[in-house]
Amino acid sequence: MSAPPSYLQSFSLLAKRSSSVCAGKQQGSSYPQLYAEKAEVEKSVDALRFNCAQRAHQNTMESIPLLYLTTCLTATKLPIVAASLCGTWVLARVFYTRGYVTGKPEKRERGAQTSILALFGLIGTATYVVGSAVKGQLGF
Repeated sequence: MSAPPSYLQSFSLLAKRSSSVCAGKQQGSSYPQLYAEKAEVEKSVDALRFNCAQRAHQNTMESIPLLYLTTCLTATKLPIVAASLCGTWVLARVFYTRGYVTGKPEKRERGAQTSILALFGLIGTATYVVGSAVKGQLGF
Protein backbone atom coordinates (compact mmCIF):
# COMPACT_ATOMS: atom_id res chain seq x y z
CA MET A 1 0.00 0.00 0.00
CA SER A 2 1.48 3.34 -0.91
CA ALA A 3 1.87 6.14 1.59
CA PRO A 4 -0.53 8.82 0.26
CA PRO A 5 -3.73 6.73 0.43
CA SER A 6 -2.87 5.43 3.88
CA TYR A 7 -2.13 8.95 5.16
CA LEU A 8 -5.32 10.18 3.55
CA GLN A 9 -7.25 7.35 5.19
CA SER A 10 -5.81 8.13 8.62
CA PHE A 11 -6.57 11.82 8.23
CA SER A 12 -10.09 11.01 7.03
CA LEU A 13 -10.80 8.79 10.04
CA LEU A 14 -9.49 11.43 12.45
CA ALA A 15 -11.61 14.09 10.76
CA LYS A 16 -14.71 11.88 10.96
CA ARG A 17 -14.09 11.17 14.62
CA SER A 18 -13.70 14.85 15.39
CA SER A 19 -16.96 15.62 13.56
CA SER A 20 -18.65 13.03 15.76
CA VAL A 21 -17.17 14.57 18.91
CA CYS A 22 -18.15 18.09 17.83
CA ALA A 23 -21.68 16.94 17.07
CA GLY A 24 -21.89 15.40 20.53
CA LYS A 25 -20.73 18.59 22.19
CA GLN A 26 -23.30 20.65 20.25
CA GLN A 27 -26.04 18.24 21.26
CA GLY A 28 -24.91 18.30 24.88
CA SER A 29 -24.20 14.56 25.08
CA SER A 30 -21.68 13.38 27.61
CA TYR A 31 -19.42 10.36 27.39
CA PRO A 32 -19.96 7.41 27.22
CA GLN A 33 -23.43 7.93 25.70
CA LEU A 34 -23.13 6.61 22.16
CA TYR A 35 -26.40 7.91 20.78
CA ALA A 36 -28.93 10.56 21.67
CA GLU A 37 -32.21 9.20 22.99
CA LYS A 38 -35.29 9.16 20.76
CA ALA A 39 -36.91 11.97 22.77
CA GLU A 40 -33.79 14.11 22.32
CA VAL A 41 -33.76 13.46 18.58
CA GLU A 42 -37.40 14.52 18.26
CA LYS A 43 -36.61 17.82 20.02
CA SER A 44 -33.27 18.71 18.45
CA VAL A 45 -31.76 18.61 14.97
CA ASP A 46 -28.33 18.58 16.61
CA ALA A 47 -29.21 15.31 18.37
CA LEU A 48 -30.19 13.78 15.02
CA ARG A 49 -26.93 14.97 13.47
CA PHE A 50 -25.01 13.53 16.41
CA ASN A 51 -26.66 10.14 15.90
CA CYS A 52 -25.94 10.27 12.18
CA ALA A 53 -22.28 11.16 12.85
CA GLN A 54 -22.00 8.27 15.28
CA ARG A 55 -23.55 5.85 12.79
CA ALA A 56 -21.25 7.02 10.00
CA HIS A 57 -18.24 6.53 12.25
CA GLN A 58 -19.38 3.07 13.36
CA ASN A 59 -20.19 1.98 9.81
CA THR A 60 -16.75 3.07 8.66
CA MET A 61 -15.00 1.29 11.53
CA GLU A 62 -16.86 -1.93 10.71
CA SER A 63 -15.42 -1.87 7.17
CA ILE A 64 -11.79 -1.19 8.14
CA PRO A 65 -10.64 -4.79 8.86
CA LEU A 66 -11.81 -6.07 5.48
CA LEU A 67 -10.37 -3.01 3.76
CA TYR A 68 -6.94 -3.53 5.36
CA LEU A 69 -6.88 -7.25 4.64
CA THR A 70 -7.90 -6.96 1.00
CA THR A 71 -5.63 -3.96 0.37
CA CYS A 72 -2.60 -5.76 1.80
CA LEU A 73 -3.32 -8.95 -0.13
CA THR A 74 -3.88 -7.07 -3.38
CA ALA A 75 -0.77 -4.93 -2.85
CA THR A 76 1.49 -8.00 -2.87
CA LYS A 77 1.03 -8.35 -6.65
CA LEU A 78 -0.92 -5.27 -7.77
CA PRO A 79 0.23 -2.33 -5.62
CA ILE A 80 -1.08 0.43 -7.89
CA VAL A 81 -4.51 -1.19 -8.11
CA ALA A 82 -4.55 -1.67 -4.33
CA ALA A 83 -3.58 1.95 -3.66
CA SER A 84 -6.09 3.26 -6.20
CA LEU A 85 -8.99 1.23 -4.84
CA CYS A 86 -8.09 2.02 -1.23
CA GLY A 87 -7.82 5.73 -2.05
CA THR A 88 -11.17 5.60 -3.84
CA TRP A 89 -12.71 3.94 -0.79
CA VAL A 90 -11.31 6.63 1.51
CA LEU A 91 -12.62 9.49 -0.64
CA ALA A 92 -15.99 7.78 -0.97
CA ARG A 93 -16.22 7.43 2.81
CA VAL A 94 -15.52 11.15 3.18
CA PHE A 95 -18.50 11.88 0.92
CA TYR A 96 -20.53 9.23 2.75
CA THR A 97 -19.83 10.83 6.12
CA ARG A 98 -20.38 14.38 4.91
CA GLY A 99 -23.72 13.34 3.47
CA TYR A 100 -24.76 11.38 6.53
CA VAL A 101 -23.98 14.08 9.12
CA THR A 102 -26.36 16.52 7.44
CA GLY A 103 -29.16 14.78 9.33
CA LYS A 104 -30.57 13.46 6.06
CA PRO A 105 -29.22 9.91 5.74
CA GLU A 106 -30.32 9.62 2.10
CA LYS A 107 -27.49 12.02 1.19
CA ARG A 108 -24.95 9.32 2.03
CA GLU A 109 -25.96 7.05 -0.86
CA ARG A 110 -23.48 8.18 -3.52
CA GLY A 111 -20.54 7.82 -1.15
CA ALA A 112 -21.85 4.47 0.08
CA GLN A 113 -22.24 3.09 -3.42
CA THR A 114 -18.77 4.20 -4.47
CA SER A 115 -17.12 2.80 -1.34
CA ILE A 116 -18.92 -0.52 -1.82
CA LEU A 117 -17.72 -0.71 -5.42
CA ALA A 118 -14.14 0.02 -4.34
CA LEU A 119 -14.36 -2.61 -1.59
CA PHE A 120 -15.78 -5.19 -4.02
CA GLY A 121 -12.91 -4.32 -6.37
CA LEU A 122 -10.45 -5.03 -3.57
CA ILE A 123 -12.22 -8.28 -2.67
CA GLY A 124 -12.09 -9.37 -6.31
CA THR A 125 -8.44 -8.50 -6.81
CA ALA A 126 -7.44 -10.04 -3.48
CA THR A 127 -9.26 -13.23 -4.48
CA TYR A 128 -7.39 -13.20 -7.78
CA VAL A 129 -4.02 -12.70 -6.06
CA VAL A 130 -4.62 -15.45 -3.50
CA GLY A 131 -6.03 -17.78 -6.15
CA SER A 132 -2.97 -17.21 -8.36
CA ALA A 133 -0.64 -17.93 -5.45
CA VAL A 134 -2.47 -21.13 -4.53
CA LYS A 135 -2.57 -22.20 -8.15
CA GLY A 136 1.18 -21.60 -8.45
CA GLN A 137 1.92 -23.59 -5.30
CA LEU A 138 -0.16 -26.51 -6.50
CA GLY A 139 1.54 -26.48 -9.89
CA PHE A 140 -1.48 -25.80 -12.08
